[in-house]
Amino acid sequence: MTHGFSTRAIHAGQEFDPTTGAVVPPIYQSSTFVQDGIGGFRGGYEYARSANPTRDSLQTLLADLEGGAAAFSFASGLSAEDALLRSVLAPGTRIVMGNDVYGGTHRLVNRVWVPWGVTLDTVEMSDLDAVRAAVQAAPTAVLWVETPSNPLMKISDIAALAEIGHAAGAVVVVDNTFASPYLQQPLALGADAVVHSTTKYIGGHSDVVGGAVVVRDDELAAKVGFVQFGVGAVSAPMEAWLTVRGIKTLGVRVDRHSSNALAIAHALEGHPAVERVYYPGLESHPGHELAARQMRAFGGMLSVQLTAGAAAARRFAESTELFQLAESLGGVESLIGYPSEMTHASVRGTELEVPDSIVRLSVGIEDVDDLLGDVTQALSRLDA
Repeated sequence: MTHGFSTRAIHAGQEFDPTTGAVVPPIYQSSTFVQDGIGGFRGGYEYARSANPTRDSLQTLLADLEGGAAAFSFASGLSAEDALLRSVLAPGTRIVMGNDVYGGTHRLVNRVWVPWGVTLDTVEMSDLDAVRAAVQAAPTAVLWVETPSNPLMKISDIAALAEIGHAAGAVVVVDNTFASPYLQQPLALGADAVVHSTTKYIGGHSDVVGGAVVVRDDELAAKVGFVQFGVGAVSAPMEAWLTVRGIKTLGVRVDRHSSNALAIAHALEGHPAVERVYYPGLESHPGHELAARQMRAFGGMLSVQLTAGAAAARRFAESTELFQLAESLGGVESLIGYPSEMTHASVRGTELEVPDSIVRLSVGIEDVDDLLGDVTQALSRLDA
């Protein structure tokens, strides 16, 4: 029997403890495992860097939810991205990525991989002709897609980009952090690999840092699995357990994130202090129809551009009360950030620079009327 998403989110890889009957599997907080004679591993467990039952349960769950052949859990989203890149890049190869990706992703490639001999080019991912020209301009090993993008909420056509990337011989990677596997299934649309900062919606409670790679085929799985083992940036048992705990409510949380964000986007659109709202749930968004086709809903992230510019944006970001000024996103509590000096400070002066009039909101699951009142009072202070 094929079960629905939320059923699998609760049960996949989460069998009750056979010794005690505990409904929630225990945390295996152990660095090593006793062997039944030399090489006699119990359940395949030897040393926690190579495998740990708690991490395995998370990886089984993630692979199930993304529809992948295998999943790998890491200590952070960037370590997950780095492990995937180590699996497919080498000096002399090339990566093409969107011109509106997370600043840390661009920094990783531009500041770590480029000095090691990898070529990086960026392109507007929503322009399929531009992407096709970019990947055909020179041999391309990786086509890196982020949709919705951070922080301008651009929507890219995953299926079309997968075809373009594969025609050029590239591994197609989708950063699915903003959508989560509940809203979007990139592997089913043709992508070869999905990456997540599991710190965000998957963990969902702002209390754990982690990352994940989910791959579609066994060949790539073997490569990523070796890097995970050989380099060792694995998630610890407690972090893996907390992430599993968060996933169990992913569906209900993201439904609430999405409905709250849509209400706020509608309220802000047309406000005299707001020049533009970046949210794919709005019909005015250029990617609205595409997002409606490839996503279950539109998510909890939105950005706003303030009419009066940078000073107004900074004041707005520092005037909210329920929306707390902090980096990160995807937790149950609402957060607000100023990307040009926070999450995307590393890309100032590049094509990825975020306008200083933009504020990013991670809309939480609080009562929507309270959140609407908070952004309204913060905007009213701009004229005070």
